Amino acid sequence: MIETENKKQEILNAFQFRHACKVFDADKKISDEDFRFILEIGRLSPSSFGFEPWKFVVIQDAALREKLKPASGGAQGQLPTASHFVVILARKQEGLRHDSAHVIKMMKDIHQMPEEVVQGFSAFYKSFVETELEDNDRLIFEWASKQTYIALGNMMTAAAQLGIDSCPIEGFNKKQVTAILKDEGIINGEDFGVACMAAFGYRQADPKRPKARQPLDEIVEWR
Repeated sequence: MIETENKKQEILNAFQFRHACKVFDADKKISDEDFRFILEIGRLSPSSFGFEPWKFVVIQDAALREKLKPASGGAQGQLPTASHFVVILARKQEGLRHDSAHVIKMMKDIHQMPEEVVQGFSAFYKSFVETELEDNDRLIFEWASKQTYIALGNMMTAAAQLGIDSCPIEGFNKKQVTAILKDEGIINGEDFGVACMAAFGYRQADPKRPKARQPLDEIVEWR
């Protein structure tokens, strides 16, 4: 019982510690071991149908970060100072079709489904995409992008438990960032689009105000 309470307090402390860090201490770097752990948490995150519709691009090249700045208004302080900067890609219609190379690989190679299971699962997934997502590229990309936020949230929580700061970033021009990543050969073809960004590092200063949230009874309704 004491061990459980200690674990709960440890998790609460991590959430109290975490804040959207706008500027990091550029001289402090996350160890390779710690950042690999954060990426592993992202890898192990849940996804719809188990298809893992994401890719984590870690941007460490200073010149590329500088190239991204004009297209990333919400990352002006983070791009130059973060220890690690991640652009999270989400698969688009081309990469999430029932007969795409990725989906087939996930069913056969990753989940090792027997052939008869693959056929039934593929038919069910195809029907889901056609009915729920209208077989529409925009809706499919939005569906995949929502799933990347599960991985992002888990990565930020894991970082906080290690005393590492983070900041989720949506303030960027998707068309411009996509064009830059295509020019760099990071995005090839139409399989992926840019879902969100995240910066990781160590804070330069503590937040000026304590964490503020609505009371629990104002956001939870029991029936």
